[in-house]
Amino acid sequence: MWAYYTKGCYQLLRRKGCKATIPPRSNAGLWEKGHPRNESVETLKSGQLKQCKIDNGYQQRSLAETAMGRYKQLNSPMISLRDYNAQVAEALAGVKAMNNVIRLGMPVRQQVA
Repeated sequence: MWAYYTKGCYQLLRRKGCKATIPPRSNAGLWEKGHPRNESVETLKSGQLKQCKIDNGYQQRSLAETAMGRYKQLNSPMISLRDYNAQVAEALAGVKAMNNVIRLGMPVRQQVA
């Protein structure tokens, strides 16, 4: 569950040129001097975590996690195929099915004369 709090995760994000928006746990400690995670930990300790989440666009991550949760609930929590291209096709088919279900629930607007 806490796999994204590892130093390996931060190294991968750094290699990809991404900035981590992972909020630290309430009992988080500082890592080596100059590590980007320390900024988040110090923000947490000072009581400014809510503002920090707003400043870093944390809500976008939350929206993405919500969308993935809905996808898994409507389709399947796991990809069943082994080939990468087949997995991509399976995921896209699931997204298309989910969009069709969502579209069915949308109201049809008609202009009243």
